[in-house]
Amino acid sequence: MVLAGAVRSWMHESSFRLEVCLFVVLAPLALWLGQTPVERALLVGSMLLVIAMELANSAIEAVIERYGPEYHVLAGRAKDMGSAAVFVLMMNVLLCWGLILVPRLF
Repeated sequence: MVLAGAVRSWMHESSFRLEVCLFVVLAPLALWLGQTPVERALLVGSMLLVIAMELANSAIEAVIERYGPEYHVLAGRAKDMGSAAVFVLMMNVLLCWGLILVPRLF
């Protein structure tokens, strides 16, 4: 079941594919740049949260689409909220990476 959800997301969700590709590139970099286990956990974990929320957002959208293509204000609101949650977690990635790595540049 777990693997099936990931495979379906990979097949049908371009955002999920992009985020996984970024994770594959950035996770080794995070492990290399993190100086402590906590830093490594924050750098990698923040990206994993984005992927997890993208899966939840895709699930929300799939359930809404299941009930038909017609517009409903609550369906639109649910989709917007799911997308906003993904965005907030992306900002969390930038915050974590910035707070950990930018001070090392100065």
